[in-house]
Amino acid sequence: MINAKINGIPVQVAEGTTILEAARKVDIKIPTLCNSPDLPPWASCGICIVKIEKSPKLVRACCTPIAEGQNIITHDPEIVQTRKTVIELILSTHPDDCLQCPRNQDCELQVLAAEFGIREQPFKKMLRDLPIDDSTGAIVLNPDKCVRCGRCVKVCQEMQNVWAIEFLGRGEKTRIAPAADVKLADGPCIKCGQCSAHCPVGAIYEKDQTAQIWEALLKEGPDAKKCVVQIAPAVRVALGEAFGLPPGTNLTKKIYAALRRLGFDAVFDTNFSADLTIMEEGTEFVHRFAEKKGAIPLITSCCPAWVDYMEKYYPDMIPNFSTAKSPQQMMGAMIKTYWAKKAEVDPAKIFTVSVMPCTAKKFETTRNKDMFSSGQQDVDIAITTRELARMIKQAGIDIVNLPDEEADSPLGPYTGAGTIFGATGGVMEAALRTAYVLVTGEELKDVNFTGVRGISGIKEARVNIKGTEVRVAVAHQMGNIAQVLEEVRKAKAEGKETPWHFIEVMACRGGCIGGGGQPYGCTDEVRKLRMRGIYDDDEQSTYRCSHHNPLIKQVYEEFLGEPCGHKSHELLHTHYEPKEVYNK
Repeated sequence: MINAKINGIPVQVAEGTTILEAARKVDIKIPTLCNSPDLPPWASCGICIVKIEKSPKLVRACCTPIAEGQNIITHDPEIVQTRKTVIELILSTHPDDCLQCPRNQDCELQVLAAEFGIREQPFKKMLRDLPIDDSTGAIVLNPDKCVRCGRCVKVCQEMQNVWAIEFLGRGEKTRIAPAADVKLADGPCIKCGQCSAHCPVGAIYEKDQTAQIWEALLKEGPDAKKCVVQIAPAVRVALGEAFGLPPGTNLTKKIYAALRRLGFDAVFDTNFSADLTIMEEGTEFVHRFAEKKGAIPLITSCCPAWVDYMEKYYPDMIPNFSTAKSPQQMMGAMIKTYWAKKAEVDPAKIFTVSVMPCTAKKFETTRNKDMFSSGQQDVDIAITTRELARMIKQAGIDIVNLPDEEADSPLGPYTGAGTIFGATGGVMEAALRTAYVLVTGEELKDVNFTGVRGISGIKEARVNIKGTEVRVAVAHQMGNIAQVLEEVRKAKAEGKETPWHFIEVMACRGGCIGGGGQPYGCTDEVRKLRMRGIYDDDEQSTYRCSHHNPLIKQVYEEFLGEPCGHKSHELLHTHYEPKEVYNK
């Protein structure tokens, strides 16, 4: 252990701890712009400079290990003035359009400028006038607002292993840009949005589609449509952060109420279609594993960013991919077929909105022709948790104090298995709860598969199903998936049995609770709290297995027939095709 002092306060930390980390341990805030708990130190911004007593030079706290016996000085007039100058220099290359910026009042640079009392610009403005890239339809890159902190590049390359963005140019001409300087849509980008989630300013953000929703909600007359909405599992435990509530606060029933006050005609829950997904995907797994009718391992397909990545980088794994659509797309198809018939509404007169923790869900709505299985676009618009928060604020809705309401039936009531989709390992656990029954005909005494829970990047578990061992793996954060799939590839090449029978992949760290469209400021501590909220909802549910949902049973009896049957294949399943990493 290292014993040192920070501003005269004793601190004891493990060897290798940075000055920044040590300062946080004794509640001393050192400002920074480029640092993120998710990333290794980058030391690009220079705002975290501190002094080491009896040393003539300033050092960067984020990347300098604290040493035995040191006394670190984090604030004095020289340090404060130097930090202020650095921020002023950053501002000299940054547009002053804060009022129009999507990060206004939620911008780390704006906060720093306010904290340091910067009211004038002493340096000449040097704006670059670079073009905005909104080619993906999901995320927007505005390089003029880039502060060159490097977070997005580190996230994309090191966390996600996608390499869709990079630094181009040198010196003053350095800029953030898509790899190979193509449009984002023409390169490796998988639309996961982790770049936007980690950007400290408004250089990368989700494509805002709330204006289209307001237009649909306010339209009257013969052109008006029935506006129907669904909310994803992870949204309910994160939305509250936008209204000052602790991470993990479950606002499910207040969200239902808020959506009705926004003007939606019907409010459904994606947790229901998560239950539907389990019936389809669980049955598919049984067909492949127990009946030897398909490739093993079966790989989950709920994450559109992972789907995009797989089609680009692992097309040889397409036979292993579950053909089941994501819950978002299943719900869209069911709204414009099953519900439309029950409500006696022309599907062409239905406008469907999904509220998702994810930017890639915007891309998924038109991913291929299977997303039009109802004869219409199944989901018209997907918005993020952040976009919903803005709509609620625009409407003047005090969501915290709203009375609880229920989702509409029959596409609303859900089980605990549906809600745990929001956390990494949740899809796997939910599938195992039902697969066990489908294989054995017997109910589980304990439905908790804790081996697939947690924040570890790769999790493995062995499940005994009546004497048969099922080996499963869970990977989240795209940078971890290569290790798993390369082992599968190796086993296949050597003619050996694959290490696992069932694999779950989520592109974002923590799964959907850490999605690219969630409220800013996500860390592992925040992820764990959101995850706790997800599992609390599961434990409090009347039903905890998808096959126990009485409305799921009703849907199959009245409309779909049987899981993986003809009707469900038409509406609830999809296909995949190899893609070039770069469009020519």
